[in-house]
Amino acid sequence: MSFDMEGITGSMLLCLLCLISLANANIGPSFGETFFEVCEDIPVGQLAFTIQATDPEGDPLTYTLSGADAIYFEVNQNTGQVDVRRSLDRESNTVLRPIATVTDGFTDRTTTLSIVLADANDNKPIFQQASYDFSCPENTAVGTSLFRVQATDADTSNAGVVQYRIESVTPEAGLSLFSIVPATGVVSLAGSLNYNELSGFYQLKIIATDGGGKCYSDSITTHSSIVFGFITVVDIPDLDPQFVGTPYVASVREDSLVDQSVIKVTAFDQDRGVNDAIVYSIIASTVEGNQFKISSDEGVISVSAPIDREEIGDTVTLTVKATESQLNINGDPASTTTDVLINIIDVNDNPPEFYKCEGQEDKPVCVIAIQFTGEVFEHTTGSIPINMMVKDLDKTRRTQLTLQGADKGMFSVEPASTTSDSVVQLLVKQPDELDFEKIQEAVLQVIATDEDKPTFSTTATVTISIKDANDNSPTFPEDTYKLTVAEHSPAGTAIATITATDPDTMDQGLITYKLLPESILPYFDVKPTTGEIYVKNETLLDREVRSLYSATLQARDTGGKPGTTVLEITLTDINDQPPVFNRESYLEFVPEDGQFELQITATDADETDSINSQIVYGIEPSEYSSNFTIDPDTGVLRNQGTLDREALNPDLDGRIELIVTATDKGTPPLSSTVPVIINVEDVNDNVPQFEASSYTFSVKEGVKGANVGSVYARDMDQTVDFNRISFSINGGFGSFIIRSSAVEQGYRGEISVDPDIELDYEGSRKHYTLQVEATDLEGETASVTVEVNVVDVNDERPEFLPTGPFTVKENTTITGSVGYFEAQDKDGNNSLIYELESMTCKCNDSWTPCSSFILEPTGEIKVNPVKELDYEQCDQALIEAQVIDELTEKGWNNSATTGEVLINIEDINDNVPVFIHTKSTFVVVAESASLGTQVAEVTATDRDSGKNGEINFKVALVQFENLNNEISGEKLLFTAFTTQRQDIYVGLIQTTEPLDLTLKGKYLVTVTATDTGGLSASTVLDLLTVDGSYKVELEFTTSEAEVERDRDEIVSALTAATSAAVQIITIRENTAPESRAEGTTIVEAYFIYPNGTALDSVEVRKKLSSPEHYLALGQLGLMNIGSAPEAEKESDPWKFILLGMVAGLIIVLAVLTTSLMCTRRNFRRKLKAAKAMNSASMVTYDNQKSGPVVPGTNKYTMEGANPVLNLNIDTTMILDMDEESSDVDKVSLNSLEYTEDMDKETTNGMHVIMEEEDDDGEPPEYIEPLGAALAQLGQKKGSNKAQMGFTNPAFSTTDL
Repeated sequence: MSFDMEGITGSMLLCLLCLISLANANIGPSFGETFFEVCEDIPVGQLAFTIQATDPEGDPLTYTLSGADAIYFEVNQNTGQVDVRRSLDRESNTVLRPIATVTDGFTDRTTTLSIVLADANDNKPIFQQASYDFSCPENTAVGTSLFRVQATDADTSNAGVVQYRIESVTPEAGLSLFSIVPATGVVSLAGSLNYNELSGFYQLKIIATDGGGKCYSDSITTHSSIVFGFITVVDIPDLDPQFVGTPYVASVREDSLVDQSVIKVTAFDQDRGVNDAIVYSIIASTVEGNQFKISSDEGVISVSAPIDREEIGDTVTLTVKATESQLNINGDPASTTTDVLINIIDVNDNPPEFYKCEGQEDKPVCVIAIQFTGEVFEHTTGSIPINMMVKDLDKTRRTQLTLQGADKGMFSVEPASTTSDSVVQLLVKQPDELDFEKIQEAVLQVIATDEDKPTFSTTATVTISIKDANDNSPTFPEDTYKLTVAEHSPAGTAIATITATDPDTMDQGLITYKLLPESILPYFDVKPTTGEIYVKNETLLDREVRSLYSATLQARDTGGKPGTTVLEITLTDINDQPPVFNRESYLEFVPEDGQFELQITATDADETDSINSQIVYGIEPSEYSSNFTIDPDTGVLRNQGTLDREALNPDLDGRIELIVTATDKGTPPLSSTVPVIINVEDVNDNVPQFEASSYTFSVKEGVKGANVGSVYARDMDQTVDFNRISFSINGGFGSFIIRSSAVEQGYRGEISVDPDIELDYEGSRKHYTLQVEATDLEGETASVTVEVNVVDVNDERPEFLPTGPFTVKENTTITGSVGYFEAQDKDGNNSLIYELESMTCKCNDSWTPCSSFILEPTGEIKVNPVKELDYEQCDQALIEAQVIDELTEKGWNNSATTGEVLINIEDINDNVPVFIHTKSTFVVVAESASLGTQVAEVTATDRDSGKNGEINFKVALVQFENLNNEISGEKLLFTAFTTQRQDIYVGLIQTTEPLDLTLKGKYLVTVTATDTGGLSASTVLDLLTVDGSYKVELEFTTSEAEVERDRDEIVSALTAATSAAVQIITIRENTAPESRAEGTTIVEAYFIYPNGTALDSVEVRKKLSSPEHYLALGQLGLMNIGSAPEAEKESDPWKFILLGMVAGLIIVLAVLTTSLMCTRRNFRRKLKAAKAMNSASMVTYDNQKSGPVVPGTNKYTMEGANPVLNLNIDTTMILDMDEESSDVDKVSLNSLEYTEDMDKETTNGMHVIMEEEDDDGEPPEYIEPLGAALAQLGQKKGSNKAQMGFTNPAFSTTDL
């Protein structure tokens, strides 16, 4: 309980309470130690100290903190342990004084705690200048002090002591030229300078590092800062001029006109500071005649006299001298020389010629010739030497060689085409045609034609003598000879005489013959000189053993060349073999009344298909032989007429024996016989017979087992096994049965309705046609037709007939029928009505109840007038109904199943296309956008289906909005191509012509989507442009081919360093005269973020200067980064005069205005500082600087500084420095960082996003609100991509 000592009423109340409580008075808690020392770098969430308090009664205590400094801590209410809630900063506030309150539940005690923040090394040295510039002559003495850098550190003790060192020098070779005093920061010259051989400019990266310190952490922490020093070396004129682009090589046609320019040489004064004009002259030439001259001022070498390559040769070397117009430091004219190689390009003015060469091979003597000879053996291949060479005096020549003449088809010329002096050879192309027996001499023409000038051609005649050779083998008139001789002919019998021929003269009459193989010689042989073939052994020639012999008759000429033919010797037959049956006897069984057929087979070993082997079959006469016949040619034995067992002699028991003969047709004829036994078997050869030809009965429907009628039949066979009859029914669909029983004259079949079946008159059958069969035990059957008529009883349910589906257009207003149900009742008398059971509609692929249609009792379906049909909502309706027969007398009066009708709702074109919104940002690089380049895409859908849903895109309007939000009309620079991805239509936006590189802003492209019905919608696309000012030139030390080879790797490294999409425009050789390195390559590229922003050369340089990326890019050859050069515009001198006058007036007005506004501006600055001081009284700052520092203001007074944002104009931007350029721009603004709770308590708090020195891959933070705003441009909601944008230190929201 609390009390107020200042209120009388409170005192009285206290006294009253004391009297009431008597001995229950409470003694409040008391505090212990209230002074604490805490490290400023203690992490958030860690224990800082514990509030010490005690209570005499031992009551539980509750702790709280309050006051302005309480926001930095959080106390455990039960234990008093205090944790750090926000980061602490000794430099902002050395002592924190939060108010502690402790209560035991009855009495509160309050005290102010004193928390001294111990220093931790959390500040880095700050350089007093953003950069240091110094110029010195290149002959400055070693050891000269150049300039001094100075930095301060807000920390105390060793953490505030600063040491200096030079981290690096650009170029790297300058690292040994400079030194720095670590304690004072004085930079001195440590080596000799040279403007031309070393460098004319040096960039020194100087690092200031503090002495380090620690507090909460056990490890010592050090901080450092970076500043850059720029040393410009002043040149001294002491060098001779130098030619660039050497060696010089040029080409000129030999028919070039006088004064035609050939090549330009360029020399420059290596003393860049003097840069004297150069005078050019030719002092020597490798040929006489002064064919070339040079302009003294420009160095252009041109033709001075006619040129003849055949006289002066292929090349001319000129010695060109370049002399400076002014004397050098020694009083002499400085000069240098270089050689210029001029290649004389040949002109095709000489035709090719043929030459005949003789003499030694290394020194032949060649003369022009047009007649050549050669010789070749017939049928040989390869080349024919004709001692021919073709030459063309022109340097660049392409000579084509062809053949002409009647015999050209047998030869080919080698080479067919040549570009040099070549030996010409003829090759045999068709050796088979090169036949001495047909042709003894071939004449053809070789034509040499200049391919570049076909009118230049020369023809030479070549005569080839063909020599004979033994190249033919003996040949027989036929490939195969078929010979015959009778078997067992006497030895020596001549079969045939066969001879071969050979066209070669040396083989006439000298051919010998031989019979092959050796195995044929025991049977046949040939006379070697005549070719007569004869029998050698009579006994061995047996046709039945072997009928055909194959042999090879070989003929050889004098050269041993063989020729062969095939002999097929066939032995003819004589009748010496009788027929032989293949079986000794035949036994067959045949039923009576059956057809008997038996194949009798015999063979004859004599020659097949000859009369000696042809067999004739016959039957010897006997008792029953007349009942059979045999085919004399095939030997097939058949019965003649019907066989009847009862007609045979009973003693034979059905057995008939015949004798069959086989006789050949030879002379004399030979024959053989064989017995044939035939057993005739008894069969059931009588079928049952019905008494009547047909029967007709009647029966009522619905009576199970009703009797229908009886049929009668008998079998004429006499035995019980053959005359017993059983009845069966075919047809009737299983509705009838029949029972068999014996009667006096045969058998009876009683027909009745199946006891399990009721006949239905309304069914599919009112009449039955039955086939009743009578069958004996052997399966012999007879059948009779039985007609059964069904008498009607009314008992059928109505049934639905299939109808539909029906189609109706959406949004229809017709009142008539759009569909119907149809049913039937098998009963003749019926009255049908229809009732609705259910109605469902297919909406979004789901069937749901609906009431879109009305069902009339007549079965007609009509559209419900109160419901609108919409295809896009529901495209089908399913109606289920019941039909009732009002006149049914027996059983159910409704249908057994319900009927269904499907109604399809047809789409009409009643929906306009709808664009699909996309969050994509479209960016187009103007320079890379050529004809047909895709720059964006749109998507749209149409709820209509089929043709009605097809969409076509079109660009309707193109406008351009510049950076001043001014919109201007443009011609149709874009066009749309329509395609489809599944159910979505896509419009690909492409350029129709190259875009303007100078426009800055965005294109507003209006795209329309139109369906086939003419309904359309439109949308406007924003195409952000990246103009040529963002083009960045990257200089590589490697060649153009190497850069092309490493292109993918370079793009990958640049993307990793900048987190931007890299678009390379060109890769070209660096031809700039001022380029110091030879063979370098320039890569022009754009660096673009997905939100449409792009990086300029300054930002790219900053990104690529990171050590983790610069090393990799350096290995790929990256040497320098610069802006793309802009085309120079022609200047109007009057325009500049007028602009100068206007600028002068503006400067006068600006001076007057500035002098009037100075006082007011100073006042406003103090007013803002006072407001910031007011905020300082409420907030403890994390980065309190030593000395009187007002939070929210810059510590150092600098021209152009902003007293609120603490920003200054970054001069390093002009010097293309990176993020480490200056620490003046990175003064800690922790004092302006309000926490989450301060933002809740203070409505006028200001939040500034700080830049981090190290790039950790996270989205960049911005010290300038404008930069932060630009970085958010185009960012997608929820995107995890890095947020990119521009940071322009020279342009702030304060300027805006």
